[in-house]
Amino acid sequence: MVNFNFNFFTFVLAVSVVQGAPVTKRIAQVIVDSTAKWEKACLAAGGALQCNPVSVTAFTTLLAAAGPCEQQDSADAMIDLAKTLNSDANMIKFAQIFAQQPRNTPTSQSVPYCGTAPKNAELNGLFQCQFAGADPTTFVGGLKVGDTGTIPFGLNAALDPAGSCKANPNGPIADGTQLSDLTQDPGVSGASGSSNNSGSGTVASSSSSSANNGAGAPSSATSSAASIAPSSSTGNSNSGSSSSFTLQNGLDAQKLNAQFASLTQSSSCQEGDTACINDGFAQCVGGAFVIATCGSGLTCAALPLVNKAGTSLTCTTVADATSRIAATGATGGITGDGSTSFASDASSTTADNAANTAAVVSPSSGGDFKTQNGQEAQKLNAQFAGLTTNSSCQDGENACVNGGFAQCVGGKFTITECNVGLQCFALPLVNSPGTSVNVHD
Repeated sequence: MVNFNFNFFTFVLAVSVVQGAPVTKRIAQVIVDSTAKWEKACLAAGGALQCNPVSVTAFTTLLAAAGPCEQQDSADAMIDLAKTLNSDANMIKFAQIFAQQPRNTPTSQSVPYCGTAPKNAELNGLFQCQFAGADPTTFVGGLKVGDTGTIPFGLNAALDPAGSCKANPNGPIADGTQLSDLTQDPGVSGASGSSNNSGSGTVASSSSSSANNGAGAPSSATSSAASIAPSSSTGNSNSGSSSSFTLQNGLDAQKLNAQFASLTQSSSCQEGDTACINDGFAQCVGGAFVIATCGSGLTCAALPLVNKAGTSLTCTTVADATSRIAATGATGGITGDGSTSFASDASSTTADNAANTAAVVSPSSGGDFKTQNGQEAQKLNAQFAGLTTNSSCQDGENACVNGGFAQCVGGKFTITECNVGLQCFALPLVNSPGTSVNVHD
């Protein structure tokens, strides 16, 4: 298998849509597609390396384990960044559409709505659509229509039609569909709005000023479904001042990072689980981890949340992760054992590079590996030139197909197109034998 690296963290996951009996089927989607247009707009607006971490955090909130307000929180973060980039209209528009993207449902039931106002007025009155396969009469957790969380914030009656949203007012959207592929209109007048308010609780919707139909509990303890759960003390059992959960968040982040260090791509996992493996963001698809590495100089890490109990997974630097964890009062570095780097880095990086490369072309031993690396990169690029989306492959294989990055999932290549002006290539490693598949100009 070839080790790969994106300049910007974009990847495609083919997610199973049905799991178990039809009555409780899992409805899922390719979550990375939900923020792809926003990230492209962010890059075009000059956001550079700020764009990808926000994008990654956002699309993980569509996983079934995320809390009811985490998607809205991420949409707020997307707009916050847009406002630092001259209030870029496209970024705001796609953030508004993202806020309405349906979330995964593990039981073919509707997903509860956030019960609090957004930070940015541009999101007032917005809430997620539901997928068409979700039962409109029952919500995840066994909630019935009328219960807290089953009516969007600011409204005082059930939606009609059920499952609709401002961007798709005629009803729910097809299972697995991306709202951003269906419309460029978020359904909000003055979509590029300008407000610095922190959310008033009066939402610009047809039912306007009704009282909160449930202020809603805080979102769940972890912002993504990490493949190894935080300790039982993480979560909403701590209440009161921030100090009641701040230290625990740091300890839970350390525990996750220590556990992630022992995972490999072949580790067992459950559908939808997420983790950090070999410095990359990993999601369990079809019972196996699919990994996408972070950008140059970045690594995947569990970090403590700041304003509520829980942790999140994101691409960051080792220095940033160390600083954030230390700020909680937790001692012992990233993993709690005094380490200032991830335990797996020193022992696995060279071995992984060599092993992954060997899955396609084995580097020769000894001699001038730099020359050999160049020759192997040439050989790989020649082989890639003959591949198509219909070429046979083995799960986990990586390649360049039609100029895009391709990964084999379920026996078929799934291709992610590169950004404008970039193309996928096999390139020689510099400091060790082997090659990598990179997006480059």
